[in-house]
Amino acid sequence: MEDKKHGDTHLPVPRIIIDEQGKVLKANEHIGEVFLYEGIVGGDIFALTGFKVTDLFGFAVTGTHPLLERNNKFFKVYAYHETENEHELALAFTDVTVLEDLKDRYNEEKPCIAKVLIDNYDELIEAQRESKDPVLSSKIERIIRDWGESLNASISRVKNNRFNIWFAQGNLEKPGFTKFEILDEVRKLETNADFPASLSIGIGVGGKTMDLTEGYADGALDLALGRGGDQVVIKRINKIEYYGGKLQTVEKSNKGKSRIVGHALTQLISQASRIFIMGHMSCDMDGFGAALGVARLCISNSKNPYIVIEKPNESLDDLFYQARSLDRYNFISRDRSMELCDRDSLIIVVDTHRPDMVQCPELLQLCDKVVVIDHHRRMEKAIENPVLSYMESYASSASELVTEILQYILPKKEMEKIEAEALLAGITVDTNSFTIRSGVRTFEAAAWLRRQGADPAEVKRFFQEDMERELLKAKGLTDATIMGNGIAITSIEGKRSDAQLLCAQLADRLLNIKAIRASFVCGMDLDRRTVISARSLGDVNVQLIMEKMGGGGHLTNAAAQVNMSVEGAIKRIMEITEETVV
Repeated sequence: MEDKKHGDTHLPVPRIIIDEQGKVLKANEHIGEVFLYEGIVGGDIFALTGFKVTDLFGFAVTGTHPLLERNNKFFKVYAYHETENEHELALAFTDVTVLEDLKDRYNEEKPCIAKVLIDNYDELIEAQRESKDPVLSSKIERIIRDWGESLNASISRVKNNRFNIWFAQGNLEKPGFTKFEILDEVRKLETNADFPASLSIGIGVGGKTMDLTEGYADGALDLALGRGGDQVVIKRINKIEYYGGKLQTVEKSNKGKSRIVGHALTQLISQASRIFIMGHMSCDMDGFGAALGVARLCISNSKNPYIVIEKPNESLDDLFYQARSLDRYNFISRDRSMELCDRDSLIIVVDTHRPDMVQCPELLQLCDKVVVIDHHRRMEKAIENPVLSYMESYASSASELVTEILQYILPKKEMEKIEAEALLAGITVDTNSFTIRSGVRTFEAAAWLRRQGADPAEVKRFFQEDMERELLKAKGLTDATIMGNGIAITSIEGKRSDAQLLCAQLADRLLNIKAIRASFVCGMDLDRRTVISARSLGDVNVQLIMEKMGGGGHLTNAAAQVNMSVEGAIKRIMEITEETVV
């Protein structure tokens, strides 16, 4: 098959000529190495290769060489114009099977590292000492070593509660690897503490050097701990995967960290030229209470901070206007904050750690010093390199964390009544009136606020609703769909500025119904975004479900905002819960 127009088709590599419709015009005698069947002349290139003809002509321009798998072999495809006829294209197929096999083998043998941490180790061991039963630590170590041996790994115990496990990357592709039954095995161990044993595991994969891979593992472990522990996080070059997370975060009994953070924050406040406090967009009761609490800390250090609040949640109407009428706080818009901010300013972010969620994301780029105080489980997209980070997912609310700081730093009886009530309201709303995620420290914080002048009756007035909202929630409750796995899903009618608040309140209310394990409520805000509130009683991790929708939160309390219809969001939630909830 020689043709001067098309050159020599007897080249020692498989080669064909196609036209701009993708029809095969010619093929040389070696093409059988790529395609087992005969008579491909006249055939369609997309049917033969899966490549669109427009893409192939584009590859000739860009010099791209895609990979094709056929006949149990791998071929690199070279597309080029061999003549001046731009309507025809030559395709040559170079066998790179050996090279691809070597790449696969290299990737399979590449070292990965798992960093394993025994959660709440000191509390666990102390409980065992009291009962004179020292074997728990040995049992946990045996489970970890058995897991490592199943991976043919190198295992070293670097601290009492920490292990490093090196293994080959090919183990990640083994069937059942990502079930991580090691988490369940440790959780089933009997302990004398009032919480189960658990592990946090960070796995680093795919770094160009072992040092970089270990850095991935450190970052993955930080994520696992920031999300509450009892889970595995795998961090690759451009992808992060989450597994586990079935336990509630265990409240720590030692308040030493609150004292340390408080003193460090006080020093940063005293050194700053200006201070800006902001929470997340559509600021709610918890974010506002935490902001007023931090403002009090600044005022007690002779600083007059700015509180950036653009569009408060409607649930804040009474509290916000009451605080603004006192003329004690500098509430400013995001545009004004950007005018005032300089490099020596200090930004204190409360009730979120995501840069895209704050009141003014641009403000974070104008200042070198950012402090984060948050109670949410850590997300991949977090504010980078804060000078001080106080993130504790065991806490009920950001207001609880700020209250604990104030207990150590603030002189007695210096807090204003409205500040104490705002903090108490923040704790109240995030615990659903002290019914979820309420530990001993939560009640201690509330008791301290009561001593500072917070009036529970006044706080209750902040949560009073009008009849229209109650009727909307009643209809949503009536229209709820209850699935066989104990999942309740419903929606709030219409486009509303308070959609997020109503969805959260209705999701909480649905959990009062017997046999409902988790609830999801959708509604549309005025920007035509669908907001979703998710709640559970603890055995369904709504955080993981909301992360699949682009949101996040806690095991029992999570949310998301999506650019799709309410009906589409409900359908997607049903699909996810059917796949993940047993």
